[in-house]
Amino acid sequence: MDGWPLRDWKKKKKIGKSGAEQRSPSARTAMATATSLSLHGHGLGLPSPTAKTPARRLLSVTVRAMAPASPSKGDAAAGESSPSPRRQVLVAGAAVAAAALVSRPAPAAFAAADGKFMPVIDRKAGYSFVYPFGWQEVSVQGQDKVYKDVIEPLESVSINMIPTTKEDIRDLGPPDQVAEALVRKVLSPPTQKTKLIEAKETDIDGRAYYTFEFTAQAPNFTRHALGTITIANGKFYTLATGANERRWDKMKDRLHTIVDSFKIETKV
Repeated sequence: MDGWPLRDWKKKKKIGKSGAEQRSPSARTAMATATSLSLHGHGLGLPSPTAKTPARRLLSVTVRAMAPASPSKGDAAAGESSPSPRRQVLVAGAAVAAAALVSRPAPAAFAAADGKFMPVIDRKAGYSFVYPFGWQEVSVQGQDKVYKDVIEPLESVSINMIPTTKEDIRDLGPPDQVAEALVRKVLSPPTQKTKLIEAKETDIDGRAYYTFEFTAQAPNFTRHALGTITIANGKFYTLATGANERRWDKMKDRLHTIVDSFKIETKV
């Protein structure tokens, strides 16, 4: 990455053999992210594909109202000129629904609303995302934040930031080309066999993001992973999450929620 000193990169790579062997695959992947220096300055400048806007959820509001009591004879005349209690409740419910659709929460807050996810909003670093409830934060050298399942070590999410002089992720090339290089050279150890399944461009608030899916096969396991990258605030952001292939069907919806929630925030 532009402006990243080579000596700093060597310091990040200098880990004893015993420490490397004790690290989980997610930690080794995290350490590999520092090598993205070699990725972001090597001829990836191809035309970008057409942006594709991600789907948004809609909120629905169900309003129930009890039928009003039958008016007395003395109230009959007044009832003709004023709305019934049921109609007032329905009108109020419609107004609440409309307000909810107009005032949509941020992606991280929206996903965390059901209690199954925890939000992370770091305005100093300039990003937000969610992770599944129950995952714990761990410290990994070279990563800004890492959360993982303490029982399933391959289930984790990490975010990394590296300085860059680029201003847009599309400056590096199309999604499939950038994702392929990132998966092979940065997000997976060189001993693992990788396969890029899908890569696409999305747009959030006018900013381009590349989102991709891949697998990394080791001798005794295969990790099925998702990633999303973007450029903002003079930094190259990489968020990666995944799980063991044998648990992919169970975890894929939660992992997609993590990736879809990632968003650049206004720095303070």
